[in-house]
Amino acid sequence: MSFDDLVPRLSSRGAALADAGREDLDLYSVEELEERIATLEAEIGRTRRALDSKRNRKSAAESLFSFKSG
Repeated sequence: MSFDDLVPRLSSRGAALADAGREDLDLYSVEELEERIATLEAEIGRTRRALDSKRNRKSAAESLFSFKSG
């Protein structure tokens, strides 16, 4: 039994990110690490766009359904 067997399993959401965080980076070459960084930066950008979209939808919904008396 390894330590990983004792760690509670995450739901499938976020599992790939958790796995990436445990990966041994010593096995990668400089070029592979640079590629990994580029891939992670692209994923950060995609995540930021999704977050902005959700915030915009939430803001629009709050504006639509706010009944301010004045």
